[in-house]
Amino acid sequence: MNTTFRRELDSRRDEILALCRKHGVASLDLFGSGTTEEWQPSRSDLDFLVTFRDQPERSLADRFLSLAEALEALFGVPVELLTADSIRNPYLQQAIESTRTRVYAE
Repeated sequence: MNTTFRRELDSRRDEILALCRKHGVASLDLFGSGTTEEWQPSRSDLDFLVTFRDQPERSLADRFLSLAEALEALFGVPVELLTADSIRNPYLQQAIESTRTRVYAE
């Protein structure tokens, strides 16, 4: 993982845990440039793969959008958020798996 971003994740661990719990996240993984030395805070976005737990009292769309906005506010960079169920392209799946790093799990 990118050394600079690893420190960022570590310093914001409590905030990440609180966000994930608030939004009903079962797991959150980082993938893409944020996991490599290519990531640059001034030019790169962050790519996350999220799995939500069942929460009938809140819509998935609401939690998805709220989490994406909260992650952008937390890290100060654009965030691309995907769910595992939304990935249909095997090449994208392979690219995600090659850099996927767990950030949060219940």
